[in-house]
Amino acid sequence: MVVPGTHGDQVTEPGAAGPGTAERGAAEPGAGPGAAERGAALLRLVEVMDTLRVSCPWDAKQTHESLAPYLLEECYEALEALETGESAALRDELGDVLLQVVFHARVAAERTDGTGFTIDDVAAGIVEKLIRRHPHVFGDVQVSGPEDVKRNWDAIKAAERGGQGGALPTALGSVPFGQPALSLAAQLQRRADRAGAPAELTDLAGAADDPADGAADGRGADDVSEIGAALFSLVARARAAGVDPELELRAAARSYRERVNRWAEEQNRDPA
Repeated sequence: MVVPGTHGDQVTEPGAAGPGTAERGAAEPGAGPGAAERGAALLRLVEVMDTLRVSCPWDAKQTHESLAPYLLEECYEALEALETGESAALRDELGDVLLQVVFHARVAAERTDGTGFTIDDVAAGIVEKLIRRHPHVFGDVQVSGPEDVKRNWDAIKAAERGGQGGALPTALGSVPFGQPALSLAAQLQRRADRAGAPAELTDLAGAADDPADGAADGRGADDVSEIGAALFSLVARARAAGVDPELELRAAARSYRERVNRWAEEQNRDPA
């Protein structure tokens, strides 16, 4: 089945013959019984988004910038559903995340300055990336286990970014600083560790103990406070223990919320 896409482009239903089918053959991602049926609802979502963009006043005026807060919010709501183990809620929240992807792609498709792209471009890009970074599945590379897969992934990613064997500037240059601080610290440490940086670099206590001349806020020469250095070191401890510091703090926050709620209930039962 072929349905109309953005600006008259045609979207071929998954499973139908199309460009690249013959070349990929049996390695086609998603190939198998029911693959076409599984993708039908995604095509319908693209159609609905196209209609909303034209017919709904609110949807029609949205931009990448105005949608940005929703992208972040929906990801956090999906994470919360995942943490609580509510399968139905997770399904709904993943749908909201998917909507943001489709919405941003629809906005991008309208650009006429040569920088536009469609949802098909987004999907094709991730398909190509997955195939390229899984040579042990779609090629003839042999691996002995998950660690080999991860090493191959990192090496291929470094090559894609023009790095030289995972050099540090490349390894850390792509880390987004807009993420929560604990996640940011952990990702920086993981990337540096994979690139061969010595573990003692995570100890920022020395920088915090060496105040710059005239510093009055407790920060050291490297603009690191004692508390900041301690938090960064704690992230390193969490990684060494095999846990994610962001998720651990979120779990602690949920526990604290429950404790405060129980305290509030006790206060309400006994006004005196």
